[in-house]
Amino acid sequence: MDGKLLVERLLKYAETFLSLNKNDRDYMRNVLLSRFGLYEAFEGEADVSDIAKMDVPDALGEEIREYALENGLADEDSAERFVADIFGILTPMPSVINEKFEEIKKDKGAQPACDWLYALCVKNGYIQKTAIARNLKWDYQDGKNRLEITVNLSKPEKNNKDIAKLLTAPQGKKYPKCQLCKENEGFEGTATHPARRNLRTVKVKLGGEDWFVQYSPYAYYDEHCIAINEKHVPMDVNEKTPAKLLDFVDAFPNYFIGSNASLPIVGGSILNHEHFQGGLHLMPMHGADYAKMYRSEEYPDLEIGALDWYNSAIRFEGENREHVEAFAAKVIAAWKEFSCPECDIINRTGETRHNAVSPIARKIGSRYSITMILRNNRTDERFPDGIFHVHPEYQNIKSEGIGLIEAMGLFILPGRLKRQLEGIAKILCGEAPYDAASLEDKSNDLYVHRYMIAKLMAEGKAKNMEQANRRCEDYVNKVCAAILDNTAVFKKDETGKAGFGKFMKQLSLKEI
Repeated sequence: MDGKLLVERLLKYAETFLSLNKNDRDYMRNVLLSRFGLYEAFEGEADVSDIAKMDVPDALGEEIREYALENGLADEDSAERFVADIFGILTPMPSVINEKFEEIKKDKGAQPACDWLYALCVKNGYIQKTAIARNLKWDYQDGKNRLEITVNLSKPEKNNKDIAKLLTAPQGKKYPKCQLCKENEGFEGTATHPARRNLRTVKVKLGGEDWFVQYSPYAYYDEHCIAINEKHVPMDVNEKTPAKLLDFVDAFPNYFIGSNASLPIVGGSILNHEHFQGGLHLMPMHGADYAKMYRSEEYPDLEIGALDWYNSAIRFEGENREHVEAFAAKVIAAWKEFSCPECDIINRTGETRHNAVSPIARKIGSRYSITMILRNNRTDERFPDGIFHVHPEYQNIKSEGIGLIEAMGLFILPGRLKRQLEGIAKILCGEAPYDAASLEDKSNDLYVHRYMIAKLMAEGKAKNMEQANRRCEDYVNKVCAAILDNTAVFKKDETGKAGFGKFMKQLSLKEI
C-alpha cells in the first residue's frame, strides 16, 4: 500500500465530500503524512479519478486499515479506531459544523440543514450506511395497523438485568462517563469504548438547557437522530419533559422526537443519561386511528383520544402550545400516581416507582401532537421479567425490553435470528432433519426455538424453502404483535377497557 498516494486520495475525498478548503490542503497533507509516519509527499499527478463516484467511504477506510496494519500503526484491535481517527481529522471542526448547519437552517430550513449534516456523517464514516443496509427488513399488515420488522445484524442483544445495572453503577472517573456524553465528540476510543473521532453534533436549547443532536451510527430508520442533554444526568420523564420535546419540534419541525420511559424493563438501553430519539421516519403508531375520543373542559381546544393500537396510548393535538404542554404534564403527573390492581397496575412498591410514560411529539403544520404511551415495570412470580414485558413464550424471538421505537411499531430483532430462522426453515422443508430430542440440548443453537419448531412442524411440512421462510416470517410477525399486546397496561378485554376509562376520568376527560 502506497501511503503517499493514499494521502492524496484522502485529500481529494475530503475536498469532494467533507468541505475541505483548498487553502487548507497543504496543512492537511502534512497532518496526514505525520499520522502515516511519512516524511515526503507524493510526487507527480496522483490518480484520484474514482473518488468522486464514492457513495460511502468504505473502500478508503479499508485502504487506511490495511496501511495501518502493514506499517505497525495499529493492530487488529485498534485498526478501526485508527480509521475513525483519520476521517475525524478530515472532518470540519465542531464549531464549523454548527456554523454551517445554522447557516443552512436559516437560509433554507431545517430539513436541508439536516440533509447536509446527515450526508456528511455518512461520508465521514460515522453513520455505518453499508452495515445498516445489511439488516433484514419487512412490513407486516395486521388488520388496520402495520408493523415494521428489522433483524439487526450489527449490534448484540442486551438483557434487562444488565440495563438496570447501568442505572445504579458507580460512575467513578471514567471518561467519557458514557457513550452519550458530549465529551465523546472527537474521542479517540479505547478497547472498551467506541471511537468517536469522526462524530459531529449540533447544539440546541431544550427546556432552557444545553442539549445537542447527533445521528445514530447504526440507524434503525430514516435519519435516526438522538437529542442528548449536555449534562450527564439520569433519564427522568417528568412534568418538564413536554416543554423539551416541544422545543425540539419547534427547532426541527421535520422530525418526530420521543423519550423512552425512565425505568428499567420498560425503558431504553441507556438510562443513566437523559436523551431523546427522533428522526424523519413516520412510525407505524403515527398512522394509528383513534379508538375513542374525549373532551377536556379545561382544554376544549385539544383533540384527545385513546389510540386503536396494541399498547395503551393517548394522543392529543392542538395549535395552542401552552395547552398541549400543560395537558401533557397533567398526564405524566396523573399516571405516576395511578393504580388499578385489577389490571395489575400498582404505581409503586415502597419507594420504588413502577409507572412511567414514553412521550412522543410531532409538529404537523401549526399543530402540536403528543402521544403518551403508558408503561408499568412491575414483576411478579408469574412474570419475573416483567408483567408488561415480553412474555416467556415469545422471548426466543426477542427478550430485550420494549423501548420507545418498538412500542411505536418498529421491531429491532437480534441478529442471531437470521441464522436461526434459516435453520428452522431448513427443518420445515426437510433440508435438515427434525430431531426433537437434540433440540432439548441447551448447546443447540435452535434450543430456544424448540417450541416454535414443534408448533410449526405440527402444522405440516413446507413444500420448499420459499414456503418455509414465509411461514417463519409469519410466525415472527404474529409474535411481534403479541409482544406489543403484552406491553399494554390496559388489555383489550372488559377489565382493561374499564381500567382505561378509570384513568381517563382521573384526567377529567369525558368520552364523546
